[in-house]
Amino acid sequence: MAATRDSSSIGHAKDIDIVEGSAIEDPDAEFGGTEARKALERKLLWKIDLRMSILVVLYILNYIDRNNASAARLRGFEADLHLKGQEFATLLSILYVGYILMQVPSNMFLNHIGRPSIYLPCAMLIWGMISVLTGITKNFVGALLTRFFLGFVEAAFFPGALFLISKWYKKEELGLRTAILYCGNLSSNAFGSLLASGILDGMQGKLGHAAWRWLFYIEGALTMFVAVIAFFVLPDFPNNTKSLSPLERKLAERRMLEDVGVEDVEAPGSSMHGFRLAMTDWKVWWMSLALTAQVVGLSFNQYFPTLTATLGFNTTVTLLLCAPPWAFAVLVTFFNARHSDKTGERFFHIIVSLGFGVVGFIIALATMNTAARYVSLFLMAQSYAGFVVFYAWMSNSIPRPPSKRAVALAFINAFSQLGNIAGSYVFPKGFGPTYKKSYGICIAMFGVAVAMSGEGRQGKRVPVSLLVRANDGRQW
Repeated sequence: MAATRDSSSIGHAKDIDIVEGSAIEDPDAEFGGTEARKALERKLLWKIDLRMSILVVLYILNYIDRNNASAARLRGFEADLHLKGQEFATLLSILYVGYILMQVPSNMFLNHIGRPSIYLPCAMLIWGMISVLTGITKNFVGALLTRFFLGFVEAAFFPGALFLISKWYKKEELGLRTAILYCGNLSSNAFGSLLASGILDGMQGKLGHAAWRWLFYIEGALTMFVAVIAFFVLPDFPNNTKSLSPLERKLAERRMLEDVGVEDVEAPGSSMHGFRLAMTDWKVWWMSLALTAQVVGLSFNQYFPTLTATLGFNTTVTLLLCAPPWAFAVLVTFFNARHSDKTGERFFHIIVSLGFGVVGFIIALATMNTAARYVSLFLMAQSYAGFVVFYAWMSNSIPRPPSKRAVALAFINAFSQLGNIAGSYVFPKGFGPTYKKSYGICIAMFGVAVAMSGEGRQGKRVPVSLLVRANDGRQW
């Protein structure tokens, strides 16, 4: 008899004796066989999907608290705080200073403690309180401080959520789940506009407070309420989620092992090693620049109520008109990501969406016709469908080790927020109401993003390691 290792059970296989002509041991035997494993895997994914679904709600509130200043601007925010010149744009951009500084340290800490079910809701409680405090500010300095610390704390959420998702789902499952998460961002533009419309229209003067102050009070309090619920819903990582059975935890770890052939766990103290690996990987820097270009191109999002106001309607109607383009963007994003996962292709799912966005910019640049400009807002909003697929490409391209992935995802996202700082100044009032120069900048940035993605896809001047392979061998 000769001792050998079952190659289909990577990493966890035991040495077994094989007699000549005998069958190889079933790698799924510990789960009750292949069919039993499939049933258990469906049950496992269902349970994790249900728990992860709260991330969408958290992301909606994350973006509402970040962008509610734009809605407040329509109801006296600037006048009451005596803002002048570029001070409003500075309030928007200062948030991203703290946001950029904290993303990498936050994800390193999350990877170290391994308890996202505690860490992310705690961060959410704090940023909800800061959002409430924005409502009591009296001047530019007060608003500047609350916006800075809001970004400082909000930095924990999105890269942390991306990292958490990457710990549970395989490559061919990541695109759809990332899209569902990001639909929270897009939904926040629709839901946030409707919520802001109701608050700004109905709360003016209540208890002696301006409506825009009530906007911060109510939305911040809602965030804190949902944060308490998240403590009991969010999962941790596969190896320490107590709501799963031992067999389900083992299957969750096995799935990630089989996905790339390397275990998704590391020894304690690996955070700095992962940091060094990420910072010396050219892919991280290339993707950071490509994503930054996209973020500048998407800067219209920060001024969406202002751009919708150019249609000529009153404040309430303007906010209501903001919702349909983002509802459309959610649908396009979902189906684009689903098709990308199904076909195992990323590049064209990115550039086609950005291409339609460019068409929207050109329409808005060329005419002041009300119907045409409103259609252009739909085309601009759906650009996020390609943006979301790019996030899935990032996770696929840097699968292991987890400490490197945690740093890489946080760094790429943090670096790209430089685009939000720049984007805060792309739509000044002086460029209105046509905003031709602003749309020209967006077109140029989308062009840069497409070119960089194309170089990565072809792997000519850019090394071929940017490309990852799906399980069936197709290149993305």
